[in-house]
Amino acid sequence: MRRFPLLVAVLAALIAVISGCGTGDDAVAQGDTFQFVSPGGQTVITYPPADRKQISNLSGPDLATDQPLSLSDEAFRDKVVVINVWGSWCGPCRGEADDLERVYEQTKDLGVAFLGINLRDNRDSAKDFVADRNVGFGSIYDFDGITLAALTTPTSVVPTTVVLDRQHRPAAVFLKAVTADELDATVRRVAAEEPAASPESTPPGQP
Repeated sequence: MRRFPLLVAVLAALIAVISGCGTGDDAVAQGDTFQFVSPGGQTVITYPPADRKQISNLSGPDLATDQPLSLSDEAFRDKVVVINVWGSWCGPCRGEADDLERVYEQTKDLGVAFLGINLRDNRDSAKDFVADRNVGFGSIYDFDGITLAALTTPTSVVPTTVVLDRQHRPAAVFLKAVTADELDATVRRVAAEEPAASPESTPPGQP
């Protein structure tokens, strides 16, 4: 797998997960979870609905309150979720912060939620980052990378942004700083997709 700028020394276990994903030409499913590869060193990867698989649940302490914060929380249920991996020490993260906030404000009424994962950071510095930039969405404080390891993306790249569909399956991955225009277009496209019918909503006699 191609090495990208701004590689972060994450847990050895996380590195093992990443290196284990480097087969095939696109995303691969391992068991019941979704893992990624980066074909040809691409920094923007999209996945059609038929190729998507569930990711593991993400959970950890809220950066601001230290209370439990999880992708399975009611606030994220049935919503498109934009996950952003960031650190206050990361120059590109500072550069993309306003773009992320703009898309968050412009799309939250479409059933879109944002969730940050703050990686390898001093907690006070990360809180200052959020306050200085008026970030309106919450982040999991993930100094040691445990939450990030559950995401099973090539997230030695910081920043990384993952767009999950309403079933919380990855629809797009940005292995770079993201712009408002490209993220907004991706989020709106995924939000406009028809949600998969639940077993309870399937008409009798239909498969």
